[in-house]
Amino acid sequence: QVQLVESGGGLVQPGGSLLLSCAASGSIFSIGVMGWYRQAPGKERELVADRNNGGSTNYADSVKGRFTISRDNAKNMVYLQMNSLKPEDTAVYYCNARGLDRIIRNFDSWGQGTQVTVSS
Repeated sequence: QVQLVESGGGLVQPGGSLLLSCAASGSIFSIGVMGWYRQAPGKERELVADRNNGGSTNYADSVKGRFTISRDNAKNMVYLQMNSLKPEDTAVYYCNARGLDRIIRNFDSWGQGTQVTVSS
């Protein structure tokens, strides 16, 4: 099994910044893609950003220029630096990782989620 643990959520004023972190642990052989998704009340979960182990990234249009995803492949960690936060960024943010475990089976794991609230 592969476990993901997020940290760094909280309450921030509009225009503020937050850094989310996610650590993967367990039976990991390799991680291909790590990323962040979010789900706001009454809405479907959506991709915020992801990054593969080669460094290629994808961002939702709504966060381009404001959010930056980074990875520490050696530590199996992924980060999301969120700047210029807006009230519409309020959501539960979930970490996701996809790869191979130590018996070379595909895994697709999710963290428990961390709440981000942008409000004055």
